[in-house]
Amino acid sequence: MPDLSQPSPARKALARWESEGGAREAADDALPGQVLDLAKRLSVEIGSRAHRVTLTQSGDMRLGKGTRRSRFRARQTIEVGDTGFEWRAAFGPFGAVSVCDAYRKGTDSLDVRLFGHIGLAHMTGPTFPKGEIMRYLAEIGWAPDAILLNRSLVWSVIDDRTLNVAAGSGAGYGCVRIDLDDEGRIGGIFAPDRPFADGTLVEERPWSGRFFDYRRHAGRWLPFGAEVGWTIDGQVVNYWRGTMTSWTVV
Repeated sequence: MPDLSQPSPARKALARWESEGGAREAADDALPGQVLDLAKRLSVEIGSRAHRVTLTQSGDMRLGKGTRRSRFRARQTIEVGDTGFEWRAAFGPFGAVSVCDAYRKGTDSLDVRLFGHIGLAHMTGPTFPKGEIMRYLAEIGWAPDAILLNRSLVWSVIDDRTLNVAAGSGAGYGCVRIDLDDEGRIGGIFAPDRPFADGTLVEERPWSGRFFDYRRHAGRWLPFGAEVGWTIDGQVVNYWRGTMTSWTVV
């Protein structure tokens, strides 16, 4: 277990990264040392020129409050230098129900379709960007190069085992707490106020998750297992759990 209380060579790491062609043009204080250490523990390469990652998943989730769990297979792209993602999943027999959840350059939407043509649900609105930004922040363990390359992220250190990461502004501002595991990697996330849709009612609820089954893949340490839940009536209800089945970087 690393001694996370020890100071890191933040200035040296940042200087080396910039000298090797890193995209961040920033002062020495651009990132807290603990954040640079996290990137190092996830084996993010100094000078990374990644643009986005693509991954596939399988798992099960609830499509709404009180609904039964449904199996899915999904493909997701996550931007590295910007705050954006697209998640496309297929549910049910023969993938009859498709879901597209996307956020990119300030536009966002969630669409649910039957056989790819019949619209079953469409979600957007003033509270939606906040939830989408928070999802991006929570899933940064699947796009670890963004820790160094996404200059729109604002990091702060709570203590030796806890970080905050935020992005956006106004109604589209989101902040997520990152809890480090015993290896100093991302073990859990929490936010007290992610928008939750219950029919036509949208309210902010506590939202939490955990990441596990870390494996060395494509030169990085990545969590292959995850689950996320909402706090409802004082109890955490698991809404999404899945396994990553492939991961590539562009």
